[in-house]
Amino acid sequence: MPPFRQAAMDITAKYCHKEMEEYGSCVASNPSTWQQTCHELKMKVAQCTSSHPVIQKIREDCSKEFVEFERCLRENQDKPASCSPHVARFLGCAETVDLSGVGKSLLEITMDISSLHEQL
Repeated sequence: MPPFRQAAMDITAKYCHKEMEEYGSCVASNPSTWQQTCHELKMKVAQCTSSHPVIQKIREDCSKEFVEFERCLRENQDKPASCSPHVARFLGCAETVDLSGVGKSLLEITMDISSLHEQL
């Protein structure tokens, strides 16, 4: 799995664990009909990732880096690995976001993001 996809999955799993687990169980339990059967649970994962306060704060404070990363992916659909520098810039920005008062302590979040950054 490319590093940026892994980073996105790690962030989603960390902050939307319950939703990811329910969706994964549904998919595993419905091998032939999961796309229809699990659609609502898939939407819950999407809702969580778009509404979680930590993820919102990172997206807000690092919107420029995130937009550049998304643009790179659109322009390089056949070679997404070429966007690794964009991922590194986004994660570098995410490390600097002040998340005090957003649920977890800044130190815990910074350590989480740093470990993702190291995986790149």
